[in-house]
Amino acid sequence: MSINQTKRTDTALSNEAKAVPQVKSDTAKRGSNFILKGEHMRLFIMAMLVIPSTALAGWSLYEIFLPNGLTNLEIAQLGLGLTLFAWLCMAFWTGIIGFFLQLFNIDPLSLRRTQAQPDSATPLGQKHAVVMPVYNEDTRRIMVGFEACIRELMDSDNSAQFDFYMLSDTRDMAKADAELRAFTRLKKRLGGYSSQVFYRRREKNLHRKVGNLKEFCERWGANYESMIVLDADSVMTGERMQDLARRIEQNPDTALVQTIPMPVRQNTFFGRFVQFAAHLYSPMLATGLSFWQTDSANYWGHNAIIRIAPFMQHCGLPTLEGRAPFGGEILSHDFVEAALLRRAGWQAYLLTDTTGSYEEVPSNIVDYAIRDRRWVQGNIQHLGLLNVKGLKMANRLHFLFGAFAYISSLILFCMLALGTADALIRATSVPEFFVSEYQLFPSWQVARQDMMMVTMWGTAALLFLPKLLGIALALMKRRSEFGGAWALIKGAALELTMAVLIAPLMMFYHSYFVISVFVGHSVKWEAQEREGRKVPWTVAIKHTQIMSCLAVAWGVTTFYFTPSLFMWLLPVLVGLVLAAPVIRLTSSDKLGLAMRRWGVFVIDQEVKECKALKRLRVAMDYFAISQHNAEVPALPENTWQNMPVQTLSEKPLPMRYRLSNNTQ
Repeated sequence: MSINQTKRTDTALSNEAKAVPQVKSDTAKRGSNFILKGEHMRLFIMAMLVIPSTALAGWSLYEIFLPNGLTNLEIAQLGLGLTLFAWLCMAFWTGIIGFFLQLFNIDPLSLRRTQAQPDSATPLGQKHAVVMPVYNEDTRRIMVGFEACIRELMDSDNSAQFDFYMLSDTRDMAKADAELRAFTRLKKRLGGYSSQVFYRRREKNLHRKVGNLKEFCERWGANYESMIVLDADSVMTGERMQDLARRIEQNPDTALVQTIPMPVRQNTFFGRFVQFAAHLYSPMLATGLSFWQTDSANYWGHNAIIRIAPFMQHCGLPTLEGRAPFGGEILSHDFVEAALLRRAGWQAYLLTDTTGSYEEVPSNIVDYAIRDRRWVQGNIQHLGLLNVKGLKMANRLHFLFGAFAYISSLILFCMLALGTADALIRATSVPEFFVSEYQLFPSWQVARQDMMMVTMWGTAALLFLPKLLGIALALMKRRSEFGGAWALIKGAALELTMAVLIAPLMMFYHSYFVISVFVGHSVKWEAQEREGRKVPWTVAIKHTQIMSCLAVAWGVTTFYFTPSLFMWLLPVLVGLVLAAPVIRLTSSDKLGLAMRRWGVFVIDQEVKECKALKRLRVAMDYFAISQHNAEVPALPENTWQNMPVQTLSEKPLPMRYRLSNNTQ
């Protein structure tokens, strides 16, 4: 793949030199550092678990198909099945490892009981920026969330070390005016602290969020050691933001620390279902993920801290040559930026505790699918970046698995379609018992019912055992966070039922999205719907009529010709046929709030609300945009530094070398 290249100026090169800290001697006192043990063996261990598991699953399929002779349809199913089982096995073992590490309180990086923590008694010595890029968002929500984060740090001992920037790319002029008037009101409310809070709206929003953050870094990045990146619906506690800043200051070889943003503030049934599932399973799954990715963690675009100098030096993204989905601007930039930092020798980590970092999720299935549509195109584009020079294996796996998270739905859909076609051909064809002219005994059709049952239960284990272990782990260690054991069991049972019910629907959506990406349908950059809304019947039917009609035809055909196959397909067909009422009913606020009253889908922040979320909740009820004329906000003086575009076909220079006394 060829990449557009730009020539680096002398100024950019001098800035790059500043971005590389000096290597410290062995006698230099190190701060609190992330400790890694056996990181070079982690991916090998995963391979030794995943490859045999995949081979065993493939062998079971082969044994089912073999007795009657392999047809072309069965060979295709076998190939697709192996690919799908590899994906399932990787997710399965990630969950299993996370379960045992959490069960025995073992840190996934150091493999000890505790990871070295930053020294909280040491005051911050560097300046840090908290930045919130926004685009055509609800003014009330972004301003209230922004102020909540500001006030969390205003009250801290390190308040002087943080500046706040709202970086607007809003194109809607009414919303832009509302933002400016709301910011004027915010400045007056903050009093003396307002000198550390800034608002900037770009007149030309080139390169979307990437361009928004790039302009901030080029204009003011030199003033700060790092930036904490928020999304428009992010909220972080003061303790978490200070913890992130300390980790950057006290870990000089670390450029990125990603938190787990936990969903909050959901009232619809679907939103509460997604929110509950995230709180229930995320700690275990993140621990397993951290185990094998070690210091090559991914970046999810927000609720993370980034060291600005190496980010500027190594994360200037080029425009890829060629047509979509692999050409054009890099859409899911966060994965790529983390990979570029790591290939330059900088470390990136995922924090597996879930305190103090929050976000919001789409409140209904339609909005959830619309968000996924944007992610599908960006993640598939990553397949074209697998050959970037110098990438670490863990980052290549992030690219691969990120794309496969959606492509796997199309593979499963194709397997079901091929299996149905194969069954229909057999059902409508007269079997040949004598396939040779001189054959003495007939060749009976053989059905390996034993292997079918083994394969079915094995697949069920891959899908559901990590969930069951996650529930067991929560019952043992965190049941109070979910309102007690009984509330946790009720929520978990309903979550499993809902997951099975909506899985076929999401399979169809993702399959359609993947196909549309490969045929060249590009995605639009639009603001995400963040507040709850009940989906009208007309919208629900519009977004499900094709899949429901297909399911009815599929079900009638298989029931008539192959009733046994119909029974196997029934869980899939039910989800597709009932898609419209499921979308409509699960978007209900009343049903979601009723679940909360009944103790279903309860989360820790509803049991014991933190101060930051309480600030947000109260302020949402009292927010008002100033009726006074908006004042043009003052901005810091520009300290311009160029952010060079990377040449992906060459290794980055200068490299970040490991500190000589690194404990890894």
